[in-house]
Amino acid sequence: MAGTNESTSSVFIYQNLIKTELDVGSITRLVVTTLTTLFFVYINCIMLYALKSKRVFKESPRYILFAHMLFNDSAHLILSTMMYVLALTFLKLAKAVCSLIMLISTTTFLNAPLNLAVMSLERYVAIRFPLRHAEIATQKRTYIAICFVWLFGSANIFTDIIFAAVMDPNFFYMQMYCFRDQIFIKPWQLDLYNGCNIFYFVSVTAIIIFTYISIMITARSMSSNKDSAKKAHRTVLLHLIQLGLCLTSFVYGSIERALSLIAGSDTALFKHLKYVNFLFVLIVPRCLSPLIYGLRNDAVRPLFKYYFCCGSTKVKPYLSLPLHTL
Repeated sequence: MAGTNESTSSVFIYQNLIKTELDVGSITRLVVTTLTTLFFVYINCIMLYALKSKRVFKESPRYILFAHMLFNDSAHLILSTMMYVLALTFLKLAKAVCSLIMLISTTTFLNAPLNLAVMSLERYVAIRFPLRHAEIATQKRTYIAICFVWLFGSANIFTDIIFAAVMDPNFFYMQMYCFRDQIFIKPWQLDLYNGCNIFYFVSVTAIIIFTYISIMITARSMSSNKDSAKKAHRTVLLHLIQLGLCLTSFVYGSIERALSLIAGSDTALFKHLKYVNFLFVLIVPRCLSPLIYGLRNDAVRPLFKYYFCCGSTKVKPYLSLPLHTL
């Protein structure tokens, strides 16, 4: 089961759990992780508030999807940190509670690349079919797309939980350490889980690359409105970079095994390196992705700065640029 969680952002929690007393180093790592998560969740909340402050943001499919990304990544960061705390203190939870945490954590992990795919398709429609963009990418269809993102993201883990509950009627009443291995009962579940994750990420990569190439070709062939095409081209390229940040979780397990071979699995050095791996491979990429996307946007950035500074500037920024040009 060692390879089960290489495709989830909570791999650190699921592998090599060792009972240790909390010392100064452990408490320091806990504080750093918690403060980092809280800071970036705070940043995401400011961006969400900025998006909610303007009606035009709430009606634009692009910014509805961006708001969903902020909410999704914030929830994932909070749950990942919560599970890290549970692992560090080696606490048991009722399987019903742990299953709910696992359901949301795994779903939000898979939602991120799926949401990026939908955002890229929205930009593709805006550039390739500008006259029909308002007709195709409606507010209602955007919310339907978000519902499908959550449906696909939760399908596998939800099936595993239901299967475990059916096989063991007392499943939800038992105490457990909260990691994904506890839910796998049959070997085929692990194969199906890893297969689904690979399928999701390969599909999303193909969609983003397709939209990137299509928009690039369109940008070169357009005689007018080239600025919008170029901005859309850069946006989809950014989505590809964000997808790369999501994919860093896949290499977590490999890096940890390499570190254990180099430093030894029972040494203090390995514990420090494992924590650095967890922080910079799993947590930080999820923190940076929405921050980079939001701050590069000419419409969101002024509002974000205004609310981040608690409205200390005299004049509240006014959105003067059309959203389709941003």
